[in-house]
Amino acid sequence: MRFSIYQDSRQGPRKMNQDRIAHVYTRDCLAMIVADGMGGHLHGEVAAQIATQFIVEAFQREATPRLEDPFRFLLGSITSAHHAIIDYANQRNLLETPRTTCVACIVQDGIAHWAHVGDSRLYHVREGRVENQTKDHSRVQMLVDTGRIREEAVAAHPDRNKIFNCLGQMSVPKVDLSRRVGLNHGDVLILCTDGFWGALSSKLICEELLRSDAAAAMPKLMDMAETRAGREGDNLSVVAMTWVNELAGDAPTSISTVTMHEREYKSTVQQFQKTTPPAAPGYLTDDEIERAIEEIRLAIKKHSK
Repeated sequence: MRFSIYQDSRQGPRKMNQDRIAHVYTRDCLAMIVADGMGGHLHGEVAAQIATQFIVEAFQREATPRLEDPFRFLLGSITSAHHAIIDYANQRNLLETPRTTCVACIVQDGIAHWAHVGDSRLYHVREGRVENQTKDHSRVQMLVDTGRIREEAVAAHPDRNKIFNCLGQMSVPKVDLSRRVGLNHGDVLILCTDGFWGALSSKLICEELLRSDAAAAMPKLMDMAETRAGREGDNLSVVAMTWVNELAGDAPTSISTVTMHEREYKSTVQQFQKTTPPAAPGYLTDDEIERAIEEIRLAIKKHSK
């Protein structure tokens, strides 16, 4: 495989970053994950941490160096992450279960497979246009589907944050799976939270990717999203991957996995950060973070194969 990848997560104007992002790859397979802890629910950052960490660890066990069935992996790991979140809440006797959205993508044999729960999105951009895009599990998306509002009105709609499908909810979430999508040289896959896409139109995203490659375009887009949202903004996070043809000779910053051992993997996973100044009420203190890390490990271990 050959690809380039960019990832970033920013706190924005919020008191804590409840988003989590990660990517992990072997010689033959790549996984990318973005999760958005739901701010209206206590310890949303824990739910997002469990989701990303669970999927990464499952990938590290099962991609040796390939996944037998990427769609089965996505469905199984996301659903198991949901149950791990429930167990975490039960262990701590929480009155309300932490919740998170999640979007994850597997690339294997030059084919992308993705899944999502909630309103964290994936865009597949090819030659300056959006070829594929996930459909949010939200009230405003239902309004779009029924023709009651236009797609352009979603970001500013007062019900934009009303999500009806997420990890950590009382019932098992519905995981939407994509079709198999073959990638061309230069295709870009963007996984992002609503703090990113909510301030940017798909047209603007595509225009920036036409002007420059993802490594240069994505920081500009993150700056734009943060500036446009202002004080009403959210955490904003993105993982963007550009697919590179193995024979391409003009991609010096790309990653080639050809020399990796079949049992080797490399990963970049966002972790908890200490809070300065001390955490506000409803957020984890530094001592609680230490305890949460251990409890997360136990919850993940229980649901791991």
